Amino acid sequence: MALTLGTWRIVDGVIGAQKIDEISSTKKHDLGKIVRAKDVGTTNYGEGEFIYAKGVASCAAKDWVGVPADNFTLVRATANGKYPIMGVTLAALTASYYGWVQVSGKAIGNCLTGFADNGNVVLTSTAGSVDDASVAGDFVSGALGASAAVVSDFCAEFELSRPFSTDRSN
Repeated sequence: MALTLGTWRIVDGVIGAQKIDEISSTKKHDLGKIVRAKDVGTTNYGEGEFIYAKGVASCAAKDWVGVPADNFTLVRATANGKYPIMGVTLAALTASYYGWVQVSGKAIGNCLTGFADNGNVVLTSTAGSVDDASVAGDFVSGALGASAAVVSDFCAEFELSRPFSTDRSN
């Protein structure tokens, strides 16, 4: 069964807001702006928070990314990464584009095929993807698996609460 990303609508009353699942070659909001949105589709993911950022080369939908606060230009998450702000993309947010990254709520993110339901979230050497196998320093705080991997899609459901990673072993 394929996982769908949800049908998100901004609930904060932002005038002229770029839709959550759209990318734009024109910056429509201040970088780093955070909004709340609600899934109004049949997936019933509830509410979540999203941060506005600039894309990066090769960034695909459902990628795990770091969102550096110094310039809000995404970094595809990978092992040994230090990401004070992390999230999951809802669209292919490639270089020269702007869009939203989910940082809280129920999200769909890329993972390795063996990811287990309720698994811890751990960075991998595969950029933009996570696993549940314990690796010193690569634990992602503020994220938990909410389903097993859907092998055909290389993704799973996750519960996010403003995740981050520090690359610390202790």
